[in-house]
Parts: sequence; structure tokens; C-alpha cells
Amino acid sequence: MARSRKVLSSCLIQITAFSCLFFMAISQLSPDFYRDICPQALPTIRLVVYAAIFKEPRMGASLLRLHFHDCFVNGCDASVLLDDTQSFTGEKTAGPNNNSLRGFDVIDEIKAAVNLACFGNVVSCADILAVAARDSIVALGGSPYEVLLGRRDATTASQAAANNDLPAPFFDLPALVSNFDSHGLSLQDLVVLSGAHTLGFARCLIFRSRIYNETSTIDPAFARYLQAQCPPSNGGGDDILASFDDSPARFDADYFDALRQSRGVLHSDQQLFSGDGGEADSLVSYYSEKREAFWEDFGAAMVKMGSLSLLTGGDGEIRENCRYVNDAN
Repeated sequence: MARSRKVLSSCLIQITAFSCLFFMAISQLSPDFYRDICPQALPTIRLVVYAAIFKEPRMGASLLRLHFHDCFVNGCDASVLLDDTQSFTGEKTAGPNNNSLRGFDVIDEIKAAVNLACFGNVVSCADILAVAARDSIVALGGSPYEVLLGRRDATTASQAAANNDLPAPFFDLPALVSNFDSHGLSLQDLVVLSGAHTLGFARCLIFRSRIYNETSTIDPAFARYLQAQCPPSNGGGDDILASFDDSPARFDADYFDALRQSRGVLHSDQQLFSGDGGEADSLVSYYSEKREAFWEDFGAAMVKMGSLSLLTGGDGEIRENCRYVNDAN
């Protein structure tokens, strides 16, 4: 009770309403949330994640992306994992997610393993997403950070919210800044979290317009290289993949090097570095040159993002199966 009063008091002096909500959310989470009720929860998640990435290194980027796409739509509540029902159309078929998000089967495997290790249903799917994202980063060479735990799971999902709330790969910088700001995230958060694109791949469908039409903001040799893989729209190949940087299975800062060379794969990527010397340019250059600073700031930004609009306490539920609300099982 005294701790809650202290947090509320601190909120009164915050500059923005979001800051207050953020600190209140943080106060309800703990890295030791499962220490007593299931000490094997985190080791079990790590074991399944590492096995999945050993089998397919690309899976690390997919699990990280699942956490992003969950948190940006009504908060970090595992709503992205819900299948459609008669009462709602979920987020999986939203434009930014359909035929794009991956890793749902790995989350199912983690959930089953954790339920077994914990002798029951005590670990939320939302917490599994947050921990799996961190473990993916570490498995692929990034620095560990402490994940705060205690989220609960949503009992509904919204395709419309996913279509409206997720930043698009075609956004210009002002639209990206506005989108992140609407989630309480700063320009620095935008730049450092975009560094997640140091992992994984993009589909030809998403970057085709950039490589054929944006001649002034892309390195010509790089454009030709991607054009050799991704044909014009009448040539098919929508699902052909290209890596965001030269090391798609290693968590490093090469993504920022690529932006400084006008080799961002997505339009939204290259928008972070225009060469005009603005604040975004400065941040990209900083993280390109200070790799350890990127790792440290990325972890802090992930904790911040992972605390968006949480369900805690008696809100929501802990799903037995991450694809369905409990009363639907």
C-alpha cells in the first residue's frame, strides 16, 4: 500500500499524463514475478526459444516482431495471438500482420512447456511474448536486459485496431514520430527500436516501390541488387525475401550503418536518416558508432514499450491456450 501511494505521488509531478501511467504500470510488474509460483518458467521459455532459433535462425526476428505488434495494438496483452471467433475478428488478418507475422506455433510450444513445468496455468501469454523477444535477442548475440513480468492476457482482439495502430513501412518520418508518440514513445525510442531490423527479412511486396521509385534516397548499386531479387509488380515474386542488413541472424548495429549508406530496405527505415543533420540523423550515427550504447538503450526501450497499456491484477486472464480465451476452450 505504501509503495502504491509513493508511485501515485510521483505521478503527480510528471510532465505528461503518459508518464504517470507508465510509472504506475512499471510499479505493478516485477522481474521476480514467477520466482515463487514457478521458478522454472523463464528457463523453460529460454530453452524452447533457443531450440527454435537453432532450427531456424530467422525465428528470432519473428518472435521479436510478435512482441512489437502485440504491444502497439491496445497494449502488451497477447491479443495478437488470438484466433478469430464469432464475436470478434482478431489481429492476425490485419493488413500489417496477414501472411507476415510468424512464430505462433513456437508460442504454442512455449505455452505448453511452461504449463507443464509450472504444474498449471500460471504464466500469461503476454509475459511469454516479452520474455521470448528478449531471449531471441540474446540468442542472436545481443545483450540481455531484465524483463518486467506480471502482465495478464486480453479476452478480445481487434483487426481494426491493428490496421490503425501499427506503423506502416510506407510512413514518412513525421508519421512515424506521430505514431510512436501516440504510444508514449519518443523519437529516440523510434530510432533505437527500429534497430530491431538488424534481424530478419522483408518481403518484396513491401519494398518494391522503394527500389524502383525512390531514386534520390537509395544507393543505386543497392537498388540494382534488390531489383535482381524483387521483380516489378507485373513480375510476381511478392514473397521473395531480402535481409534488412548484411547479418540478418546477428543482433548488431549494422542496420544503422546501412541507413547511413542509403541502404535501408524499407521506406520507413531510410526515413530515419536523410543526411540533413537532424535529430534522427544524429541518433542513427550515434548508434552506428556506439554499439554498446545501442544494446543498452534498446533494452531500456524494450522495457518501456513492454509496459504499454497493461492488464494486471484482476484484469484480463491467464490463457490456458494462447489462441483462445479461457471460456472458449
